[in-house]
Amino acid sequence: MVLWTANQRSPTPVFNGENMLKSPKLRIRLIAAAFLASALCSPSAHAASKEIIELQTQVQQLIDMVQRLQSTLDTRLGVVQHLAEQTADDANRVSATVNALQQKINAQNEAGGGKLDAVSGQVQSLNDSVDELKSRIAKLDKSVQEMQAQLQSVQNPAGVAPSSGNPGSNPSPQNGPGTPEGNSQPVVLPAANQAPPLQETFQAGLRDYNSARYDVAASEFQDVLHYYPLDDLAGQAHFYLGEIAYRQMKFSEAIKDFNAVLEGFPGGPKAPAAQLRKGFALLQMKDKKDAGVRELRLLIQRHPQTPEAAQARTKLNALGVRITPVPAPAQ
Repeated sequence: MVLWTANQRSPTPVFNGENMLKSPKLRIRLIAAAFLASALCSPSAHAASKEIIELQTQVQQLIDMVQRLQSTLDTRLGVVQHLAEQTADDANRVSATVNALQQKINAQNEAGGGKLDAVSGQVQSLNDSVDELKSRIAKLDKSVQEMQAQLQSVQNPAGVAPSSGNPGSNPSPQNGPGTPEGNSQPVVLPAANQAPPLQETFQAGLRDYNSARYDVAASEFQDVLHYYPLDDLAGQAHFYLGEIAYRQMKFSEAIKDFNAVLEGFPGGPKAPAAQLRKGFALLQMKDKKDAGVRELRLLIQRHPQTPEAAQARTKLNALGVRITPVPAPAQ
């Protein structure tokens, strides 16, 4: 029931329990609520609610398992990614190291190739110089032989026998005793047709030297020096004469012949061996040890890549001497 007050412009409804029961719509709602409550309270509804709860529990357990699996997978994936990153970093470092080594090797190869080319060029230049010197010496030797032949033609004209009383003439073999006293050799060289063959004489001396017939070999090498003093074989003849004197313990004479090789034929094939043997000869002399050491050092400095230089190093090491280059002694 609605009550109206005198001072109010609009009616204000007042509800109470009786009015609520008399409202049709409200009665219907209350009946439906009661029916629903009775349905929920029935045994069948209770069983369905229990099954729903169990299903919810199982679903929740499955959700928890999936979450744990996801967490495990995420952890393992993180480990794999970290290992992959480490492997990539290691591979990059190895690649950088290999590249650096390759560049270093290439640089060393280029430097070594350049040095080798420079040394080869120097050796070739030296060989060319030696060949040129040999050619000049051969021409000089030929000129000297021609001058000797002309001189002999002037001094010994055809059909005139040489006079034994003239010290400037060359006595014949039959007049050998007529040679001036104290002069073991003729003053003037013999005619060209009397000079022994160069190659045959040198080879004969070499055979006698190898057979230890030193006196005969020395005579043949002296013939080479006498008739062909400017030929390359003259330098080798000096060397073998020095070797003969060395083996006969005549070290001073040996040094003279070795010096003849070093001074007259410095570019000859026997120059390194002559300097080595000269150093050995000096070491054999009591007061010449320092000079011998200096000579071996000079050999190493001048001909560092030769077998003679290796022998000089071995000798100096055996003597306990430090191997250092020294300037050539003043002449």
